[in-house]
Amino acid sequence: MSEIKKVVLAYSGGLDTSVIIPWLKENYNGCEVIAMCADIGQGDELDIVREKAIASGASKIYVEDLVKPFLEEYVWPTLKAGAVYEGKYLLGTSFARPLIAKAMVAIAEKEGADAIAHGATGKGNDQVRFELTVKALAPHLKIIAPWRLWDIRSREDAIDYAEKHNVPVPVTKKRPYSMDRNIWHLSHEGADLEFPSNEPPMDLYMVTNHPEQAPDEAEYLELGFEKGIPVSVNGEKLDSVALVTKLNAIGAKHGIGIADIVENRLVGMKSRGVYETPGGAILYYAHRELEYLTLDRATLHFKEQTAIRYGELVYDGMWYSPLREALDAFVDSTQQTVTGTVRMKLYKGNILSAGSKSPYSLYHEGFVTFGRDEVYNQKDAEGFINLFGLPIKVRAKLEQKRNAKKD
Repeated sequence: MSEIKKVVLAYSGGLDTSVIIPWLKENYNGCEVIAMCADIGQGDELDIVREKAIASGASKIYVEDLVKPFLEEYVWPTLKAGAVYEGKYLLGTSFARPLIAKAMVAIAEKEGADAIAHGATGKGNDQVRFELTVKALAPHLKIIAPWRLWDIRSREDAIDYAEKHNVPVPVTKKRPYSMDRNIWHLSHEGADLEFPSNEPPMDLYMVTNHPEQAPDEAEYLELGFEKGIPVSVNGEKLDSVALVTKLNAIGAKHGIGIADIVENRLVGMKSRGVYETPGGAILYYAHRELEYLTLDRATLHFKEQTAIRYGELVYDGMWYSPLREALDAFVDSTQQTVTGTVRMKLYKGNILSAGSKSPYSLYHEGFVTFGRDEVYNQKDAEGFINLFGLPIKVRAKLEQKRNAKKD
């Protein structure tokens, strides 16, 4: 372990990553520890995080403002792909980890560090997401995962270790849940949620109103898109951060974006998570509505298949993989016509369609009208059905012939 002289640590300011600092110095021959805190819109008091990192033994701390690149380089591509993990999870933690790891690699190269450390447990997905990114971007760096190495097995053990090493421990009452927050979502795991038969308590939600507590009056909302990217809310052009912030507030008010899922972790076990993604849920719904209007049947259906694989790649930490990059090229080609506006009605946890329009709409009233038209000859359908159904008809005739011989 003595060859490790300088480590960059993914630092949140919480108990676990705070005790990792003295643990690294103790177990790696007094190595220098540089903390890196990523600001991705989680709302932490960053000045306090700075002070705590130094008080815990870090030689310095970088606080990186990554909110905008998080949305534009990670969230938007995933949104355009329509990627959702197992039908519910909008990947809020999954696509944040590669960005954090990328920032850590940049700092490690700048500082001449030997290794990168993280506080992800040996049971979760985040360890994979962090480490695959490091392997993709800086394969020469060593990776230290204390939760797979040390004797600390509980929060109480971590508190005892912190007290012995003069690490400041927060005295505020801690919620019993393991949570991850950024501008896109807030996740909750653990405690009573570990039992799938338990209903999440009403006081669980910290971002979104429970639908039962949402206003009794619906609200209309219009979103504008350009080539699959959201650009406006109710006609007002907004940058990515302002747009998601505004949608979060509107969606949270109406109880939008709560997802309760027993998901399949990459490491082999099932786990339960409750996610609050108010703005994200609105964006996914609106984007999908616009694709219904602008994509042809074959492209839309094939894109649905690729969305599942794209979601798996993001969930599994394979952001920097050739396949995801190749899928991006396909997705981007499909988004050239996904431009227009989508109007929705929000009411007590529900999103209802209220109309959409696009200059690239493939909808033609003349062909689909139930009234008289001059563009469609209904007799043409007979030949189409005969050819389309020919394999079924031939098979049925041959089956009849074989059965007749048996008799």
